[in-house]
Amino acid sequence: MKSGRCSRRRDCAVRRPALTAVLITAALLLTACSGGGDSEPSDDTGSESGPSRSGGSARPDSETPPEKGSAKVTRTVTTGLKSPWGLAPLPGGDLLVSSRDEATITRIDEDTGKKILLGSVPGVASEGEGGLMGLALSPTFGADHQVYAYFTTESDNRIVRMLYDEKKPKGQQLSAPDTVFKGIPKGHVHNGGRIAFGPDKMLYAGTGETGDTGQAQDKKSLGGKILRMTPEGEPADGNPESDSVVYSYGHRNVQGLAWDKKQRLWAAEFGQDTWDELNAIGPGKNYGWPEIEGKGDDTSYVDPVAQWKTSDASPSGIAWSKGSVWMAGLGGERLWRIPLDGTKPVADPEAFLEGKYGRLRTVVAAGTDKLWVVTNETDSRGTPEKGDDRILEVQVK
Repeated sequence: MKSGRCSRRRDCAVRRPALTAVLITAALLLTACSGGGDSEPSDDTGSESGPSRSGGSARPDSETPPEKGSAKVTRTVTTGLKSPWGLAPLPGGDLLVSSRDEATITRIDEDTGKKILLGSVPGVASEGEGGLMGLALSPTFGADHQVYAYFTTESDNRIVRMLYDEKKPKGQQLSAPDTVFKGIPKGHVHNGGRIAFGPDKMLYAGTGETGDTGQAQDKKSLGGKILRMTPEGEPADGNPESDSVVYSYGHRNVQGLAWDKKQRLWAAEFGQDTWDELNAIGPGKNYGWPEIEGKGDDTSYVDPVAQWKTSDASPSGIAWSKGSVWMAGLGGERLWRIPLDGTKPVADPEAFLEGKYGRLRTVVAAGTDKLWVVTNETDSRGTPEKGDDRILEVQVK
């Protein structure tokens, strides 16, 4: 375990001054499904994940979380991971984890921590902040056994899917990648990388502006956006523009995506010099970068629900559990809890695990009161110690 160490290192190259801190009120109109086919949009459809639309006043949730919570590491699931990034729980309880720099996907036995190499992903160009990043299982994984991945190539960032056949020999269990979507801008920095399926069974992806700030406000660019597409990579029905996968824009570097029980979409985003952000995402909304960092005075842009000094966060993955968004901090080396009533914070964010396990990259819900948390000390920006990197089981309330 790390002892009182906080390196303050970030996954960003540069930052830019900005303003102060906040919250936003928004009701989020959703299109989602819970079984067969899309349903009509509803503000209050109860579910653990789904797309959202902002506008109007937020309705309070029926179970408001307490102002104070807790997060306790109950065990270390596995150790010895190299540059872990994406995490995808399998239906049976085991975990798939990607290695950004080694371009591999490994299966972790959730009970014993034993590792089984599924295979390497060809075509990955691992340099800077690029490489093999987000993972997601097909919404029909039980039938099609498809694993989706977001990675950097020599020319772009792209999303692929691979057939996972566990009956094949170790190291040969992944098929050749089938490209689902390509042409996302790549750079030495700010490649985004998080992917997730919503309850509407559409695929969402967080992208970065690669250090070219103009991409974020350019709706024709795929950089600095949240994208929404079908599992085949086509623009999804209900997108702001019918011929575009762009769902929201004005982002700097989105690496956290999660939905709450009302199917509101949340995103964590790296700021530059002043504020990191947690945003409630609505289709077609502009989140301000590079014109605004953090809260601004311009109603053309959506203000964040919560924000942090850049030394305290550097947010990557997020998850929803127990009425709160839980956010992994890289430079801040801590796990943040943001308790919410609708889209309004119940109290100031709480920090847990500060400096104890180093940089935290990914957090995934693991049942009603547990999280999987992935450390990130071996990606060249941390100070790895014996056992790094690891997956932690964390009990929360």
